[in-house]
This record gives sequence, C-alpha cells and structure tokens, in this order.
Amino acid sequence: MSSCRDAAAALALLFVSALAQAQAGGAAAYPGIGRAATPQEVRAWDIDVRPDFKGLPAGSGSVAKGMEVWESKCASCHGIFGESNEIFTPLIGGTTRQDVQTGRVARLTDSSFPGRTTLMKVANISTLWDYISRAMPWNAPKSLSVEEVYAVTAYMLNLGNVLPDDFVLSDRNIAQVQALMPNRNGMSTDHHLWPGRSMGRDRPDVAVTACMTNCEAEPKLASFLPDFARNAHGNLAEQNRLVGPQRGADTTRAAGSPPQPGPLASASASGPPAAMALATRHSCTACHGLDNRLVGPSFAEMARKYAGRDDAEAHLAGKIRNGGQGVWGAIPMPAQGLPEADARTLAQWIARGAGR
Repeated sequence: MSSCRDAAAALALLFVSALAQAQAGGAAAYPGIGRAATPQEVRAWDIDVRPDFKGLPAGSGSVAKGMEVWESKCASCHGIFGESNEIFTPLIGGTTRQDVQTGRVARLTDSSFPGRTTLMKVANISTLWDYISRAMPWNAPKSLSVEEVYAVTAYMLNLGNVLPDDFVLSDRNIAQVQALMPNRNGMSTDHHLWPGRSMGRDRPDVAVTACMTNCEAEPKLASFLPDFARNAHGNLAEQNRLVGPQRGADTTRAAGSPPQPGPLASASASGPPAAMALATRHSCTACHGLDNRLVGPSFAEMARKYAGRDDAEAHLAGKIRNGGQGVWGAIPMPAQGLPEADARTLAQWIARGAGR
C-alpha cells in the first residue's frame, strides 16, 4: 500500500510539473501575460466529486446537524421539507421505500404524478454532494464546511425516507448509502442518444425518418379563444412562475402578433415592458414578484417604500449593483453584475411606481 501511495504521489507531482512547464512555455511565448498556476490554486479549483467518490474529502455530518443547516441556510428557498414549488422546483417527494429496494423510482413512469423532484431523478449521491458543495447556498456558494455538506446531504436523504434520523453520513459509509439511492438503477446507456452504450453506439442520435413518412393528418381546431376574451383575466404571462417549463401566453397582444422588444432591447427605453424584460433577463423575477413577495420584497413594495424620496433612483441603482441585507429581512441580496445602464433603467422603473 505504501508503494502504491508513493507511486500515486509521484504521478501527481509529475502532472503538476508538466502543467507548470506548459504554462511557463506559454508565458515565454507571450511575455508579460499570465503566470503558472500554483499547486494551491489548482487544488482550489479541483473540487469535483465523481461517482466513484474520487475527490470526496474526508469528513462526516449527521442528519440532526443537517436539519440545523437546512433551516438556517436552505429552507428560505427550498421549503422546510424540500417541497418548494414557488421559486425552485421541489427537491424531495415522489419516492417510496419500495423504490429504495429496487433502485428505480416507479413514479417516473407514472404520467398522472404531478411533477419530478430532484430525489426522484438523481442516481448518484455524489451528484448531490458535489452540487451542494460547489453551488449552495445560492447567495454564498462554496461557503459550507465539509461537515455541513455531509450533513445537508444526509438530511435530504432523511426527508426522502432513505436514511434514519440518527444517521451520520461520512466518506467511510457513503458507498453503502449509494446502494440505497431510490433511482440508482435509473441510468441507462442502452438508447440511441449520445453517448449510448458507453459511447460504443455507432448509430446517429436521430434517424430523421419517423417524421417523414406515415405522418398524421394535420389537426383542425374546432374552437378558439376570441380576441375580446383573450385578456379577460389579466395577462397570463405574468401569472405563471418564471422557473420551470410552464409559460403563459402574453394575452395583452392579439394571437399571432409580433412579440414586443425582448430583454436585449435598448436600456434607454425605461417603460414598464422594457423594465420587466430586463428584470426577467437578469433573473430579478426569481426572487421578486411584481405584486407579491417571493424570496425578497415585491417591486410594488419597493416602489411604495421609496416613493417621494428625491434620490430614489440613485439609491435603488446602488442597491441593485452592490446588494445589501437587513432592510427587508435577514436574507441577503447579493451584488448584481448587470450593466450600469440596465441598473439605472430598473431603478427608474421602481422609483416611478413599478407599473405594468
């Protein structure tokens, strides 16, 4: 075992040395541009955890600890039980103890089941660990400790009835937990899509024949929504959440009419349509509703708070660019890296009442 470790260490040093020489060669070819990455910098980026658990750091975390972390750092977006469907799609639900036994989630093939949660689809526990470690929480990615990542992963599996309340997940038992994942046997390469059969498939992804012959007759519409009733209940596009596959039609426009200028429209147009397009483009609407609270206050609430303030536009533009915490609650708003012109347009729209 000692000789194996020594050989592995030697290979690692050889790789880093070769990488440094390659980078040094590039620096020599382009003097004054760049430098070789240090081993510490390489380690800081090399954080992925593979399905065979290569890259998984040593450590552990309990379900009880995971509940504490979840309620303080996760529940605001994902719900107390991982059931959130207002901002983010649900993480937990749809799995059974029978699925834990078979390794295939039965409801994935049940067309009557209303949705697909993360725990229903994910096959490898390493995927959960890796994503939580590198991307969560959304306002401070990579800020969780190794213990907290183990703990949150364990707590999610506890919510899904995979692990008991007193379980402690660690690098030593994570392989055994993998054998309990509800959809661990749900992945397959026996299909015509890339890569297919571990990249050994010699057939193309699409044959382009089914849609060219034996086509069904074009359906004829027996009824349609008349123009006078199209917007009877308000704009459907504003009544559907912006995360997920469901989208509402813009019923303020007649069917078939050309679309309004999209989110790439000039920021000089600061009216409601252009401002709402910018808010959608920069994902502001993931946390702020027009009239209702989501993670943060609604645009209407912000407009009311700063109504009559002489420096409202400048103040709001600064808040958008720099972020903040404490004005609307404990959940912080991170700094937004949007262009200054876009920030001014959004601030002007809010300061003027955040109209539709």
